[in-house]
Amino acid sequence: MRLEKCWFCSSTVYPGHGIQFVRNGAKVFRFCRSKCHKNFKMKRNPRKVKWTKAYRRLHGKDMTQDSTFEFERKRNRPERYDRNVTENTLKAIKKIDKVRVDREARHHTMRMRGKKTMEQREAAKELEQSIHMVKAPALLQQEPSLTLPKIKVKVSQQQSEENRMEE
Repeated sequence: MRLEKCWFCSSTVYPGHGIQFVRNGAKVFRFCRSKCHKNFKMKRNPRKVKWTKAYRRLHGKDMTQDSTFEFERKRNRPERYDRNVTENTLKAIKKIDKVRVDREARHHTMRMRGKKTMEQREAAKELEQSIHMVKAPALLQQEPSLTLPKIKVKVSQQQSEENRMEE
């Protein structure tokens, strides 16, 4: 059973699924679903469409270089069946998947490392701006250090008289 990759989004296309498009030059494009096929027909670049694997890799959201990806490559030369090689391959696949999952988790934690401090800064800023919602108004009047400094604005007498005349 040969599992193909979608040309647009790089997801797996199982036998009997998806759409196959063949150009006049005998170039074959396989798509996992109609969404990918339609985007291809609209001549969209997969590196600019946010939900594709190409976009995620290009923008550092997924791992790009890892030795475990080498095992996924397509090999055109068929191998002669050998029971021992098959058993060892199946055992190795499990180990490789475990290594890949661990590396992806490590990659994700490295990506999200600075996000926690940024969220804390944003939360502190929001709390500072809306302290009146957290503290009782009576407490804010007693302790002026909890409130933000008030800015006094001078309004000239002429401006206030002009506003009254307009009304």
